Amino acid sequence: MNKTILGAVIVFFLIAAGAVGLKFLLPKFEESRQKATSDAAKTKGKIKIAMDNWIGYFPLRSLEMAKMMRRSGYILECEDDLADYDKRMERLKKGEIDFAVATVDSYLINGALYHYPGTIIMVIDESKGGDAILANKKKIGSLDLLKGKKEIKVAFTPNSPSHHLLKAAADHFDVPALLPAGKMRFETEGSQEARKMLLAGKVDIAACWEPDVSRALDNKNIIKLLGTEDTERLIVDILVVNRAFALENDEVVKLLLNNYFRTLKKYRDNPDILLNQVKKETGLSKDLVTSMLKGVKWTNLNENCANWLGISVEGSYGDEGLVDTINATVNILVHAGDFSKSPIPDNDPYILTNSSFIDSLFSKGITGFTVPKHGGVVPATLNSIETKFAHLDTAKWDSLKEVGTLRVEPIVFQQGATDLDIIAKKVIDQAVENLKHYPNFRVVIKGHTGTRGDKEENLHLSQERANAVQRYMKVTYNVDTNRLHATGLGGTKPLARLPGESNRSLSYRLSRVELVLVRQDY
Repeated sequence: MNKTILGAVIVFFLIAAGAVGLKFLLPKFEESRQKATSDAAKTKGKIKIAMDNWIGYFPLRSLEMAKMMRRSGYILECEDDLADYDKRMERLKKGEIDFAVATVDSYLINGALYHYPGTIIMVIDESKGGDAILANKKKIGSLDLLKGKKEIKVAFTPNSPSHHLLKAAADHFDVPALLPAGKMRFETEGSQEARKMLLAGKVDIAACWEPDVSRALDNKNIIKLLGTEDTERLIVDILVVNRAFALENDEVVKLLLNNYFRTLKKYRDNPDILLNQVKKETGLSKDLVTSMLKGVKWTNLNENCANWLGISVEGSYGDEGLVDTINATVNILVHAGDFSKSPIPDNDPYILTNSSFIDSLFSKGITGFTVPKHGGVVPATLNSIETKFAHLDTAKWDSLKEVGTLRVEPIVFQQGATDLDIIAKKVIDQAVENLKHYPNFRVVIKGHTGTRGDKEENLHLSQERANAVQRYMKVTYNVDTNRLHATGLGGTKPLARLPGESNRSLSYRLSRVELVLVRQDY
């Protein structure tokens, strides 16, 4: 090939390459020119959040929030992944999304598979009636009536908040029947299916969420064994940010939180706007939407600081409720068999949290708000164990309905003694940790003895032992006097002998103290 032909070939390929390049570059050029000559030039980028349609996430995915972010220069994309938590954590790990919402339990379970790719930067809300354990009252009247039973059919949606409520109740009240296996276990694809199975008599118990809870309770044969309106720090929704994104986009994270709390305040100040917008999104009736909204308690900036992340002004107290919830949730998941031990690296819950972004808002205030002195953060409210109750006389105490007996290891007393030793106090300490999740229930402290000996002496001894537990809870944890009722039953309520159990083992179990949660029967 001579130089003339070679040159022509080279020119041809250059022209062809230029044409191909022009074909691909021209649209980019046009797009760039369009952006440069419009208000889109103000756009700084996109922020992607993965979530689902839980009502608690509505402010985050609302049109109000999107508008605020747009005015700040960012396009907010909220992607509904139909509660696929595993995929959500995988995408967070890969950086395909910047933020993800989750419950604490779902993040512990699914985040562990990807070495916890995000850090928790705020508490979004708590379920307060949004989830419940329902039962056919003709078969099951309380949690305690489930103890020792095996043929109990339970329907629930796996890995849902309602499933976690089952796990918590099974652990805290020592009711393994709530987590059956084999033919007694009915896994559903949503709350509606579980509700229908309960109403049709196909199962004895169903774990549901709103609006199916309200719909089920319209049937006079269905009762609520336990609902999240009576729980504290049990089902908690959180916002998680990709760790790399947090490091590289510190100000963007603060901006998103700033706009979120402004959006939340607007809805709190204008509940009718919230109601109408949720109605429009869901297509549900006003009554059902109202019921759904009652089932969620959103957490504002002050509450994030004072009650969850331990942020407070000098001289006041900030509660680290988020860390406490993480630790408590780990215990529930271990007892439920999700883990054999804590999945958190070094068993350090602080590895999962980052309070610096909320702390920055606390220090500087939120844009558009008037910030009172000291950052405007209110002191932490009473913790759940110090909830105040009205006085009841004996007759009213006797009329209360039993919810269930807390799981308590044997509180051992020396023969004839009523003093608590160190081991007994540690047992009560653990019971109080579980009690913190149920702030609305009163506690009947029941003392028991063996069946031998003088009946009157046994009654007196069991009463004194119950009184000792009551005093310890009052003095050590500031439990309201009106919340506790100590009663001695002597040997009148013996336990059933276990298969193959020796007399000595049974005698050891008979001398016990029980903490029974009770509520008014409406």
